[in-house]
Amino acid sequence: MSNGPATEHAKAEAAIGETGVGEIGIDPILGYAALAGVTDEMLDAEGRIKPVWENLIAHLSRLSEAELHERFARADRYLRDAGVFYRTYAAPGSTAGSGSGERAWPISHIPVLIAEKEWEEISRGLKQRADLLEAMLADIYGDNKLVEEGFLPPQLVAGNPEFLRPLVGIKPVSGHYLHFCSFEIGRGPDGDWWVLADRTQAPSGAGFALENRVATTRALSDIYAESHVHRLASFFGAFRDALQSHKQYPDDRIAVLSPGPANETYFEHAYIARYLGFMLLEGEDLTVLNNRVMVRTAAGLKPIGVLWRRLDASYADPMELNQSSHIGTPGMVQALRSGSLTLVNALGSGILETRALLAFMPAICHRLLGEEPIMPSIATWWCGQKAERDHVAKNIGRMVIGPAYSGLPFFDDNGQSVLGSSLRETARESIGEWLSSEGAKLVGQEVVTLSTTPAYVDGKLVPRPMSLRVFAARTEDGWQLMPGGFARIGSGDDVAAIAMQAGGTAADVWIVSDKPVDKPTLLPPEESFTRNMPGSLPSRAADNLFWLGRYIERSEGALRILRSWHLRYAESADPDAPLLVDVAGYLKSIDMDMAKAVPAPLLSHLNSAIYSASNIRDRFSPDGWLALTDLAKTTKRFHETAQPGDDAAHASTILLRKLAGFAGLVHENMYRFTGWRFLSIGRYLERGLHMTRLLAHMSGPDAPDGSLDMLLEIGDSVMTHRRRYNVNTARLTVADLLALDPLNPRSILFQLNEIRTEVEQLPNAVVNGQMSPFYREAVRLHSGLAVMTPEGMDVEVYRKLEQELERLSDILARTYFN
Repeated sequence: MSNGPATEHAKAEAAIGETGVGEIGIDPILGYAALAGVTDEMLDAEGRIKPVWENLIAHLSRLSEAELHERFARADRYLRDAGVFYRTYAAPGSTAGSGSGERAWPISHIPVLIAEKEWEEISRGLKQRADLLEAMLADIYGDNKLVEEGFLPPQLVAGNPEFLRPLVGIKPVSGHYLHFCSFEIGRGPDGDWWVLADRTQAPSGAGFALENRVATTRALSDIYAESHVHRLASFFGAFRDALQSHKQYPDDRIAVLSPGPANETYFEHAYIARYLGFMLLEGEDLTVLNNRVMVRTAAGLKPIGVLWRRLDASYADPMELNQSSHIGTPGMVQALRSGSLTLVNALGSGILETRALLAFMPAICHRLLGEEPIMPSIATWWCGQKAERDHVAKNIGRMVIGPAYSGLPFFDDNGQSVLGSSLRETARESIGEWLSSEGAKLVGQEVVTLSTTPAYVDGKLVPRPMSLRVFAARTEDGWQLMPGGFARIGSGDDVAAIAMQAGGTAADVWIVSDKPVDKPTLLPPEESFTRNMPGSLPSRAADNLFWLGRYIERSEGALRILRSWHLRYAESADPDAPLLVDVAGYLKSIDMDMAKAVPAPLLSHLNSAIYSASNIRDRFSPDGWLALTDLAKTTKRFHETAQPGDDAAHASTILLRKLAGFAGLVHENMYRFTGWRFLSIGRYLERGLHMTRLLAHMSGPDAPDGSLDMLLEIGDSVMTHRRRYNVNTARLTVADLLALDPLNPRSILFQLNEIRTEVEQLPNAVVNGQMSPFYREAVRLHSGLAVMTPEGMDVEVYRKLEQELERLSDILARTYFN
């Protein structure tokens, strides 16, 4: 026999404790008191817990403070291990480097809960708004009836920096301007939801919403499992299918277009591309040929049919839009004119984010849709009109004044808005003059008092202001809303503290049903699947994989030399010993400054490896990224603390083990596609160069005593040498083992043999029966060394071989990267 809602509510209250007026007691862990005069998401007007929250609060109340901390730490650990970050920028006027860089994703561990029935009303209102925005954009870049009929002031269009004249008259080949939108919404004191801002330019946050969900369920898995929370996968699956349907040709590709790793939400770009199986591209990866957008790949130019744009529209084409853009693709607008490309969203869609447009939305909605807005916008007055300007001046105490063309709500605009109540009396008296002279550039908006939601702070629940970011995708069945999105939670009572740059956090949003929900995934049905070949590898990605391999191998080679040097220094304690002086000179020649026991250039090599990996985050596993960043952190610590001798040798051994762990992850887990081959070629080439230079320096007739033994140690071949040669270490045996042995994974010949094997599998290695220049050079080098004898290996041979290996790298770049 099931219990009714009243019985369940009574159980929850019994578990929670006594309920007073306006507050609930969950002491000492979760004490919570609603703020006077503010709508609270968890409590109703009488201070009672809303039914949708009862299960969550009842569970939390049974946990000790230590258990809660352990659960929330689990979520934090997941985000840290997954490498989830966003980028912050220094405030204007701040010193260089102060406050900018990558920051851990600031999760708020308590989700926001919304009942399914209420969510249906929110969805209905936002679907209508998405239709309205689509109709507005079609008019602005089409017939322009809204301006002609007086529904929109002409200066808000013609004078808008987001209005892109070259796009006027270009109709999207898909039939729609908007495919993916987001909305910033908030609940006011009357309990109703308002739209605070529209996001149509390049809406961000959907990928972070996914990661928020995973992290929150790590902490609250038992509660989530029994709460009938709507899943997110179906939303992304439907949108992926919709994008697939926009391909016009079978060989078209779909890609996410990113501004690059410096963008604040680059992690999300990589995450979404990996999650949906799309290519992640930057403007430099693309070119326009015969009015078609093509991606430069290791196999040549390949057509792009659909681009999910994540950079601002004006930067997309330096030929027709922003001529100073270095991240766009010349000719993209012409490709749109020809109808060969679908852009998500259309170029020019950023004009809809203009704050001043909110003032005209109700009338425009009635004009274009014949309906009243289901969900109203925050009350807004454009100060370019006298009546509205006078109203704002008269009611300045409850207004916030901000830039009319801004696309951000006032709590996100980095202090560009002015709160009327904060002005001194003398400033208020002169507000009319300011509005009269600058009114067309300003809007007044009613000060927002947002609803609060529980946040876990210092061991208890406290109310914090919140807004929701909700995502809408155009699918084959019309607009579909992500069932949840994420909530932005303020760091204090001030609404302005919602912005993440101001310390705000992000919470998962659970849409809770009163019955079991479907559990969709992006996996295909078991009874039917298609094995797709790996997608084309962009040339830039191939370049970064190649250099990632080189930097990793360069770091390992330097560490092996450093360890051998420090071991001998620990034995002799004489840095002026001939062998130590000689090897220190060699290290200096390869820019390995010995001012520190663990030199700074070693850290530089690893940072370069991380940079290369950061450019291919969509192709890089979370485990690999974690291993690489951990290696760099450990190296930095040893750089600061390690002392010459045993201490530095021990540090080098630890770092070599970590490098081996990273190499093992790559070798065991990376799919053997084209990218893996470029990564491997980079490692083999760098290892060959490393050994060639060492043999040239340390096996010559003038090398100090002990050089050959040190060479074998650096080449990790001491035991092999003892087993294979019944003589003491000699120049010929060292040359045979480290240069010419095809079975020794440290020898030069082994590297050339592996390069030749990988080259045979690269795209266009043989065209019309002819070897590519790179393939031909690799075969020539391998064959030339394979017929050499130890007696013929001298310093001049090594020097020439070094030059030829460097030349091989250049030929590879010309063949595949340019």
